Amino acid sequence: MTDHMGDGDGGGGRRAARRDAAVRAAVAQGLLGPGTPVVALLDVIGIQESAAALRAAFAAVTAPGTPVLHAFAVKACPLVPVLALLRDEGLGAEVASPGELALARAAAMPARRTVLDSPAKTVAELREALALGVAVNADNPQELDRVDGLLRSARTSSPLGIRVNPQVGGGSIEALATATATSKFGVALRDEGAREWVVRAFLDRPWLTRLHVHTGSQGIAPARMAEGVAAVHALAEEINARGGRRQVDTVDIGGGLPVNFAAEATTPTYGEYARALRAAVPGLFDGRYGLVTEFGRSLLAKHGTVVARVEYTKSAGGRPVAVTHAGVQVATRTVYAPDAWPLRIAAYDGAGHPKEGPPVVQDVAGPACFAGDLLATGRALPRLDQGDYAAALDTGAYYFAHHYAYNSLARPGVFGFAPTPDDAGTRFAVVREAQSVREIATEAGGTHPDTLTAMTPPR
Repeated sequence: MTDHMGDGDGGGGRRAARRDAAVRAAVAQGLLGPGTPVVALLDVIGIQESAAALRAAFAAVTAPGTPVLHAFAVKACPLVPVLALLRDEGLGAEVASPGELALARAAAMPARRTVLDSPAKTVAELREALALGVAVNADNPQELDRVDGLLRSARTSSPLGIRVNPQVGGGSIEALATATATSKFGVALRDEGAREWVVRAFLDRPWLTRLHVHTGSQGIAPARMAEGVAAVHALAEEINARGGRRQVDTVDIGGGLPVNFAAEATTPTYGEYARALRAAVPGLFDGRYGLVTEFGRSLLAKHGTVVARVEYTKSAGGRPVAVTHAGVQVATRTVYAPDAWPLRIAAYDGAGHPKEGPPVVQDVAGPACFAGDLLATGRALPRLDQGDYAAALDTGAYYFAHHYAYNSLARPGVFGFAPTPDDAGTRFAVVREAQSVREIATEAGGTHPDTLTAMTPPR
């Protein structure tokens, strides 16, 4: 593994070349066209490179023999084939619901590589997790009481811990900051009596062996993330010192490494972040503690592309508008919060080749029936014409996996792509079939069309 790969870039130029080849091949092979005007593409080689870069980055800063689990945050891309690919790359799964746990199990993710985090676990969810042996981080005192009760009636092999909120502050996207003074996640360490409660909870329960922290996601500076990690390491040291034993043996530092949505380059890299953490919290990397990470967006974002056909072009107020088939249904955050979630747009011609020509300031619109359904506003691109394609880049995490069913727009098909064995072309594999209109009708109660009319009194 080269230093370049260890830093996690994976080759932005190579990634762009693979993407261009995939768009061209998708058109040539009929995955994209008038009858299938929007698809999502996943770069299999890119995902593998990111997973390798993550493993290499932390291997370079931890003492030999340190147990390290990189648990992919399933919420970032809840697709079973993706989880299976990451499983084969040595990663685990961080799940936050019964559905996500079911996806991890469907991907044959080992229980020993699965971590359950959620602020609202039911007794049934906890019972299932403990029976399976997946790691569980209790979010609050009431949840820990539930775990106490379940352990009185059944044994478990699950590693158990408590999630804490270090209250170190937020970042530029308020909704994604999980370590503010009033965050709903974890035990708020700086609240009166909270730290002592956590220490006492561990000392009274020798089976509690983990501490968990997650400072936030996109918009949180790595230095702020390191503050949160330092705070939980200090708490682990205090618990072990007061107990006179090495009780806390693993620290789960969460994920949250931000993604560069402004350019092709991967920055910050896993290597940079791992080295910064070691410098800020050296005691966490000396071999006394196992580590768990929970990265999601940073592993997948750069390796996904949503490609949509330009159905019509028009002009409004003197500005060109390209009306495409990708909008709020696949890029909900971008449409509703464009300043926080801007996306790069690439222009391709009708054959799937990168489009050339002078930049023209234009809007790239989606298909939904409201004025704000825009992927990009006033963006300088080669002029998009009817039959061309607009590609929303860096959409491998959270975008095509979390569908928004406005106007009953269908979920697009998702295809993984990789070079052919002879490296002469691009091959595709189905990750998720496109949603049919029949399936839309079924989800909308189509199998129960008369249940309400049957309740209406005779007239």
